[in-house]
Amino acid sequence: MELIFIRHGQGEHTLDIPNSLHLKDPSLTVKGINQAKMLRKKFLLTDEDIIFISPIRRTLETAQIWTKNIDCRKIVSPLVSPRIFPVRTNGKTLPCDEIIDLETIKTDYPDLELDKNVSSLLWREGINTMPESEYNKIAHEFIASLKLLKRNKIYVVSHDGTITAYRQFITGCSLSREDFLDETGWVEITC
Repeated sequence: MELIFIRHGQGEHTLDIPNSLHLKDPSLTVKGINQAKMLRKKFLLTDEDIIFISPIRRTLETAQIWTKNIDCRKIVSPLVSPRIFPVRTNGKTLPCDEIIDLETIKTDYPDLELDKNVSSLLWREGINTMPESEYNKIAHEFIASLKLLKRNKIYVVSHDGTITAYRQFITGCSLSREDFLDETGWVEITC
């Protein structure tokens, strides 16, 4: 199975760092919207494709723009929500990385499926500051569940830290922040 991780387009939270990291629920910028549109040329989707999406507005917007007029399966999951990388023991989730509540997702993105295979605690807190041992267990279970879908290729729209954490977990290679993807950058990993 090929996992294709794609980082979201440019978000408002990146325009005036570090101050902008305190924006709650930032959207894509105009540049981010255009980056998401470019994904249509990079990845030609069909109705058979499956995409897992982080429950953060900028990833949801990226996926919605990219998949416009394509009736593929789109699953919102906290298992691909923001993750601090490398994880810090006393790390705190910034406002820009707080998961959108389920009711808002249902209202604002009614055509998206919610991942029902995760606990309500994960829907509230996500994986951002989770200890490494706990994250590794969840990552293992997530990858195993993806294999059960019996697809050659699965897409994941997520965040730089999350993608790097999964890359490190799957490949066993030691990675750093230098390995972060650019906006709408992507990486393909065989599982």
